[in-house]
Amino acid sequence: MVDETETFGGALEDVRAFCAVVEFGTVSAAARLLGETKGSVSRRVSRLERRLGVALLARTPRAVSPTEEGTAFFERARESLRLLDDAMEAAHASRAEPRGHLRVTAPVDFGMDVLPPLLVRFRALHPGITVELLLDDASLDLAANRIDLALRATPGELPDMGYRASVLVAFSIDLYAAPDYLADRAAPMLPADLAAHALIASSAGGAALHFELRDGKGRRETVTARAPVRCSDFASALRLAVAGGGIARIPAPVAAQAVNAGQLLRILPDWRVADARLFAISLAGRDAPARVRVFRDFLRDELAANASSI
Repeated sequence: MVDETETFGGALEDVRAFCAVVEFGTVSAAARLLGETKGSVSRRVSRLERRLGVALLARTPRAVSPTEEGTAFFERARESLRLLDDAMEAAHASRAEPRGHLRVTAPVDFGMDVLPPLLVRFRALHPGITVELLLDDASLDLAANRIDLALRATPGELPDMGYRASVLVAFSIDLYAAPDYLADRAAPMLPADLAAHALIASSAGGAALHFELRDGKGRRETVTARAPVRCSDFASALRLAVAGGGIARIPAPVAAQAVNAGQLLRILPDWRVADARLFAISLAGRDAPARVRVFRDFLRDELAANASSI
């Protein structure tokens, strides 16, 4: 029988086990991820330490943490594992189902209201790919946070940050209100009618709200309205609007599910607040792994197919 400790594969899996312990914080979490027992993972890390002749983890009864040497080794080993996984995936891409772990970041509103059903369908099509979703309205550093794909929406062009970007879908930001809100008040027929309504703002500011509406004929109208409630993101604005709190400016993809369920109605359908695009962003300088490509293409196809409803 071949001794696993003397094989390249055995040494590689020992390194992978150590990196998983550091990344997920506990031996138990690493074992679940790797599909091994806690004892097996612990033995792998101990074997790696013996091979290197240095302690990589500081162990206490309640926690483990990397030593200074362990931290330095982790940073180099993690990148090496990623490159090796990508190389192996590329070699098998022409004949095998894409596999691996996918780290995706998206804005809070898009991640809460658009992505969940799409992720369920994607996982059904590609069970070999696991997905880790990080919701954050900030633009995260892709390399530092080990992000495979970032989803970002903007009304203009993306700033040049050295990333690779492609458009997934174009959409509009529109006005929406709940049927209950409109039940005892007249729905706005013109932009000027908004002055008599309570608007839900999704940005910081005072009690007054100033913004511009435009229609398909190129006309523009400046609106001044009351904004007694403000929130930090479109996801919160959506929920306040569904609860009958007023009229909200919401991206069409974010509002689509509530509209289809009859929870929201579009107000002033001939007018829109802004046009925007959703981008898929990844690190430049190398071909995207198959797991990233299939997810990006899946999102583009799904969002295009649903465009008529958003």
